[in-house]
Amino acid sequence: MHIDLNADLGEGAGSDEALLGLVSSANIACGWHAGDARTMQQCVRWAIQHGVAIGAHPSFPDRENFGRSTMHLPPEEIVANVLYQVGALAAIVKAEGGTLSHVKAHGQLYNQAVKEPELADALCEAVRRFDSSLKFFGLAGSHMIDAARRAGLTPIEEVFADRGYMPDGSLVPRSQPGALIESEEQSIAQTISLVRDHRVTAIDGSTVAVNAQTVCLHGDGAHALAFARRIRERLQAEGIAVRA
Repeated sequence: MHIDLNADLGEGAGSDEALLGLVSSANIACGWHAGDARTMQQCVRWAIQHGVAIGAHPSFPDRENFGRSTMHLPPEEIVANVLYQVGALAAIVKAEGGTLSHVKAHGQLYNQAVKEPELADALCEAVRRFDSSLKFFGLAGSHMIDAARRAGLTPIEEVFADRGYMPDGSLVPRSQPGALIESEEQSIAQTISLVRDHRVTAIDGSTVAVNAQTVCLHGDGAHALAFARRIRERLQAEGIAVRA
């Protein structure tokens, strides 16, 4: 059994280089919600050094609110926005001698695409136009996964170590209680259940079936690095290999 561990990087947390020694995939901010060209370049260099798969992490144009504002933009604008950001990171990756592996949307762009098929289709259309060999990370069982298949992309179904789940398999909105799991032990237990048993307990106590192919470890938490180490250690103890 094996699983991919991914982290969102280049967002100013200060633990990027250390996290790259623990994860197998990195989603690098493309400057619209966080980061800049120099930060992107440094993260790419570190990822290459650690043999970590490199992904683009595009956002809504919302730096003021870290990409967490709800927006309703025309599909062609979404396509152009995503192409712009993915292209910027891809240029840096190529110049550094690396290979771009995947795309994962950030923040509210991701959250809305989970429930808005038209937005999910626009995201995947951008990736398809840029490079149809790129993998597309999306919430397990959501419209994002269906959209990736329709676009002829390879979807990677993502689950979350430290986020609460709704009974329909979506994430608890950050504005609601239970959105973030504060207990390290609870997060680890949830991760093992997701990876080994393909299920998660929702906030109402119900059990939700989930196809986990990659686990997101948020890199901006106060104890992100220590938590990443514990998750990796526990996976290894369970006989679960970590690889992209």
